[in-house]
Amino acid sequence: MFAVITDRTWLWAAAGCYFAGLAFGTIALLRRGRPAGVATYALVAIGYALQLAGLTVRGRAVGGCPLGNPFELLQFTAWSATTLYLIVGVAFRHSLLGYLTAALAAALTLVSLAVPAWDATHRTPIFGPNPWIELHAALAVFSYGVFGLLALTSVMFLLRHRTLKAKETGWWSAILPPIRDLDLIGVRLLGTGAVILTAALAVIVLFFAREPAAVSVAKFAATSLVWLASVATLALRLRGRLIAQRFAVLGVALFVAALLSLVPVDGSRPAAPPLPEARTP
Repeated sequence: MFAVITDRTWLWAAAGCYFAGLAFGTIALLRRGRPAGVATYALVAIGYALQLAGLTVRGRAVGGCPLGNPFELLQFTAWSATTLYLIVGVAFRHSLLGYLTAALAAALTLVSLAVPAWDATHRTPIFGPNPWIELHAALAVFSYGVFGLLALTSVMFLLRHRTLKAKETGWWSAILPPIRDLDLIGVRLLGTGAVILTAALAVIVLFFAREPAAVSVAKFAATSLVWLASVATLALRLRGRLIAQRFAVLGVALFVAALLSLVPVDGSRPAAPPLPEARTP
């Protein structure tokens, strides 16, 4: 039975769970004015486990972390954001964050699966024999997932700010977390993402000192720009020069910039012939 399950089958199942969490949360939102926190969390958790299984099978097939094409980059970004939500979601006790995480994961996974041209499995390890480049790539893309969660909290901040400014008392006002909590979460997420991305750049800088010809200028430049934007945003926020709406807008913009930076990163790789879909042994 399991011999016929391919990596994409696992990932389609994961996308289905994320979409089910989004649909279930939407129905609960319309009927009761509040997302179904426990149910959404459970569906996201199941989708996460299925996605992890699919990425594991894909990783074995490509001989490394599955970050070799747009399909894998978007899948890994969705997985990273979901990982962080499953860790911090219960602690923050915000059901709306789970609902929006399901929306983000469903969008990234379904879009990546819907474009077959984005998926081309490489026959050789995509990072070569040196594990440091693979560590750099994994840390960088994981930080992009953190920025994805930052974008979600930023959207909630903007919605909460709007309800407070307009003095609205409807269902949006009831389900949105306090604005101070959202601001605190946003700062912590930005700090976490910046630290992880700093570690990713430190790894590649050390590797560059040893083998400069092996480091792609396009990849390094794209990642460095995102890092610079994250560190500058964090510094301005901690100094009180970037607060409230402007900070939230930049939180969303930072994630958009991170996704756009994947274009030169993927474009710098040489083309490779596809392999048959990886199957669970």
